[in-house]
Amino acid sequence: MTTTQPARSPVTLKAVAGPGQPEPTPALEELYRGFENELLVPLWTEIGDLMPLSPRSNAVAHRWRWSELLPLARRAGDLVPVGRGGERRAIALANPGLGGAPYATPTLWAAIQYLNPGEDAPVHRHTQNAFRFVVEGEGVWTAVDGDPVAMRRGDFLLTPGWAFHGHHNATTEPMAWLDGLDIPLARYLDTGFFEPGPDHVEDTSTPERSRSERLWAHPGLRPVSQKEAAASSPIAAYRWEHTDAALADQLALEAEGHPGVLAPGHAAVRFTNPTTGGDVMPTIRAEFHRLRAGTATEPAREVGSSVYLVFAGEGAVRVGEAEWTVGQGDLFVVPSWQPLALTAGSELDLFRFSDAPVIERLNAARSE
Repeated sequence: MTTTQPARSPVTLKAVAGPGQPEPTPALEELYRGFENELLVPLWTEIGDLMPLSPRSNAVAHRWRWSELLPLARRAGDLVPVGRGGERRAIALANPGLGGAPYATPTLWAAIQYLNPGEDAPVHRHTQNAFRFVVEGEGVWTAVDGDPVAMRRGDFLLTPGWAFHGHHNATTEPMAWLDGLDIPLARYLDTGFFEPGPDHVEDTSTPERSRSERLWAHPGLRPVSQKEAAASSPIAAYRWEHTDAALADQLALEAEGHPGVLAPGHAAVRFTNPTTGGDVMPTIRAEFHRLRAGTATEPAREVGSSVYLVFAGEGAVRVGEAEWTVGQGDLFVVPSWQPLALTAGSELDLFRFSDAPVIERLNAARSE
């Protein structure tokens, strides 16, 4: 026969004198012991943490250097196999304010994934939404629901929740890229499911364009045969040449005296779902920003968290009280309600992803 140990309160309550607090007395201490025994916590002792005057994220502003990340990923490529069980050679960014959890922010997961020549990352699916952004190199194809999609520098590639996917490197060179997922959000909400698929990618063909691109990736055009709105964009890959051209055209129009940029010297585009006009995924917003050399942005803050990757160029970043110089491949985190200011040394290209769709659906968006 087994016995269940009585649950204990995770909080030890102590009567403390202060504004809005009851006078400490033996009777009050006895009341608090009763609360602890029954796993109760009175609001009056916790209201400052539960309802702060403004967002106070446990996440902190932090920068990761690509020059330090890539050698570690290469070393992992030498030592850590890719296969069933471990599933991916992915190295997550762990925000120093989140107690060792492998999360970049409380809602966003970011990792460097590394695949050696000839390797397969086995097929699986999960309810968490995912994307890939290629930092450097080419030669890997990700097969999403059996559709092989080429991955090249600057490409933004989607793996919607519950789509089977695997990766294979068809070249003689290794390749690294950024993975972004909503793992922390799904974990907090207890919504995650996972299912393994084949141990190897079954279609290892290497087409120039995926089937999804052939159907959907024509600017401003939607196939009439596809009538249903989709929660995530059906475009498997948003190619760098289109992103680059859109940003270049915005800045060129500004130079010619026409409107089009977000702010002087600051061009930006948002990746969108052609079936809804909204974000590419229900939980993740993705954007690309380009600042002319010498451009400085005004400090701005918003509810919700973001991860930035420096795609090209160099500059300076200030998030709250933290300041860094950044260069190609560096990543940094902007926690909720922390002001961000950017200064471009050379022309500065930044990929950004955030939890904005969730914040907006909760009617909690605020910025200044």
